[in-house]
Amino acid sequence: MKCPFCGKENTRVIDSRPAEDNNSIRRRRQCDECQKRFTTYEKIETIPLVVIKKDNNREPYDRAKIEAGILRSCHKRPVSVDQITELVDEVENVIFNMEEKEIPSSKIGEILMDKLKNLDQVAYVRFASVYREFKDVNTFMDELKKILENEA
Repeated sequence: MKCPFCGKENTRVIDSRPAEDNNSIRRRRQCDECQKRFTTYEKIETIPLVVIKKDNNREPYDRAKIEAGILRSCHKRPVSVDQITELVDEVENVIFNMEEKEIPSSKIGEILMDKLKNLDQVAYVRFASVYREFKDVNTFMDELKKILENEA
């Protein structure tokens, strides 16, 4: 493992334990050259996943796209980065446990909205308005009514 500080390859593991999500290993490392410490995470390699877009194009799964969508939805909302990371982890667990080689983006969007609804309803409506391509205020109001009915 190369040191991110000095670039040398002489590093050693000084601590190793399961990460909080129990799906990866957290390793604390120290560089033998510059003595600086850093953390790495080791994850199980999964089946390469291909996402089928709305226009039927296919592209490799990209966690960063899900994170970016959630970050935009949660802008100026009381949602922490840790909560967003946890939500993305949950979505990934569902997706990868399906053990499919290809998954429609619509399926990912539905799973994401289901999880987001429980985290923050405003962020959920923001995400849904873009994802479901609300055409007018009436469509937006219909989605809000569904949320209010579920609370009653």
